Amino acid sequence: MAVVRRPGILTAVDGNARIPDNAAEHLVSPVNSHNEWDPLEEVIVGCLDGAAFPSKHPVVDCNMPPWAARLLGLAAGFRYPRVLIERAQQELDQFVTLLQSLGITVRRPDPVDHRRRFGTPDWSSRGFCNTCPRDSMLVIGDEIIETPMAWPCRYFETHSYRPILKDYFRRGARWTAAPEPQLTDELFESNFRIPEAGEPMWHILTEFEPVFDAADFVRAGRDLFVTRSNVTNRMGIEWLRRHLGPGYRIHEIESRCRTPMHIDTTFVLLSPGKVLVNPEYIDVDRLPDVLSSWDILIAPEPTPIDERLLKVTSMCGKWLSMNILMIDEKRVIAERHHTGMLRALEKWGFEPIPCDLLHYAPFGGSFHCATLDIRRRGTLESYFD
Repeated sequence: MAVVRRPGILTAVDGNARIPDNAAEHLVSPVNSHNEWDPLEEVIVGCLDGAAFPSKHPVVDCNMPPWAARLLGLAAGFRYPRVLIERAQQELDQFVTLLQSLGITVRRPDPVDHRRRFGTPDWSSRGFCNTCPRDSMLVIGDEIIETPMAWPCRYFETHSYRPILKDYFRRGARWTAAPEPQLTDELFESNFRIPEAGEPMWHILTEFEPVFDAADFVRAGRDLFVTRSNVTNRMGIEWLRRHLGPGYRIHEIESRCRTPMHIDTTFVLLSPGKVLVNPEYIDVDRLPDVLSSWDILIAPEPTPIDERLLKVTSMCGKWLSMNILMIDEKRVIAERHHTGMLRALEKWGFEPIPCDLLHYAPFGGSFHCATLDIRRRGTLESYFD
């Protein structure tokens, strides 16, 4: 596309963009989110359109029991059954309606047919779904960072969000993409197996190149917390540390989970001074020292839910009860079926808003996974000085 330069204006010939040279001086970014609890004003919510079972790959299989990985391998690349889509879609629509009733602006990605094949010179794959924007994009202040994810089937996932990202950029947001990973065999341990209880922890990822999912990070102003996992390696953590610079600190949370993937069922920031932890995955005596003055709230044992189909299809563990979304420092959206979590939140002084999203689990998560905070009403602060 050709451009024409006029005094003070850069104009696209086809008229799709008209951005003043000094636009950044006058724009107020629509993106502004520094933590997990400031009042939520705008959010991106994922969609189920075109969802397909993820293509078979060791980095996908490694977080599942062997029998589940075999079943997934048979279904890889096919669309999810209608029975799964319809139940999840109904709950997702209700969740979006709830957010809008709370005065929150909701943006959605473009639909994509994830059965289409794509690749690089080294590999080919089909896609997965657009259900979890929390994985592929990380918001730090007024900046959106596209993350270098380790699953080949998610390589182009952010493209369905590009119209939204371009809109935010034109309105003043910063937009960054981490280096696209090669995802060659050198990134993955060839003889990896899930470590048994009592064995030293290890991960399928090598340090061949930086990879990370945004959902392995949570934000508390100038401090971020991260779990190293089967989708986030040390190089990925170090890339983000250098990118953010000395104004931020990144603290690693040790996880005892044998198949770690994403921090939001392990360590959940609720409000200044309060953090929810998974007693199965976290040794509270080994938390970073900066948390010594915070209240460490122990998540209750998840409520047993007799959903046989869900047990077979879900890629998430029982601790999805922790996958909640803070609306502000008091109000929190939590799954209606997890009554133990709802009661615990009330006891700790929060105001839980029950909502159904149980059948979203086969597509990667619940309320926190299904959303990406775009704007929260607040400023950058340090909560640990």
